[in-house]
Amino acid sequence: MRKKDKAKKIQEILDELYPELEIPLQHTSSYTLLIAVLLSAQCTDLRVNSITPKLFACASTPEKMQVIPVEQIEEIIRPCGLAPTKAKAIQKLSEILVEKHGGEVPRCFIELEKLPGVGHKTASVVMAQAFQEPAFPVDTHIHRCAKRWGLSSGKNVVETERDLKALFPRKSWIKLHLQIIYFAREYCKAVKHDAAKCPICSVIE
Repeated sequence: MRKKDKAKKIQEILDELYPELEIPLQHTSSYTLLIAVLLSAQCTDLRVNSITPKLFACASTPEKMQVIPVEQIEEIIRPCGLAPTKAKAIQKLSEILVEKHGGEVPRCFIELEKLPGVGHKTASVVMAQAFQEPAFPVDTHIHRCAKRWGLSSGKNVVETERDLKALFPRKSWIKLHLQIIYFAREYCKAVKHDAAKCPICSVIE
């Protein structure tokens, strides 16, 4: 089966399984989404969602966050892992948002990626989910599935993102990003994966 044909079939299956989806990270604004995505690095969405209510109760805007001691932020987010690094990034990016962007999260990949702790994937999630700008953030789940499904032989998430963008319609990128993540967690797991029982692997292999 050609890659384009595989992509079309995969999209049909995903649309049937997940016609409507919400981003799993709880948030109330582009800023709280940015912080939640930053915290999700090497951490589960479930854990992030258990931590952010306490953090955002202290500060849900960059103006408030920038004046909270780094030590206090670190203490709250410690269960997410990498707390010292993430706490410093959260405070510093909050200062930058206030000083350079009027307290608003910039609607621009370049400006987002300049912020401490914000890489391409984090910026892509924010652009897609906060501003509905076509983006295809690739995490470990999507990277694994793309390779397993024969859609990409990318050695890293950047190469995989490039390959997937070439295969799927631009207007579907935002939805597909979430669909593949949900599918990977439910059906196409990293370990103990049974291709014969997988709704996608069993069809395209």
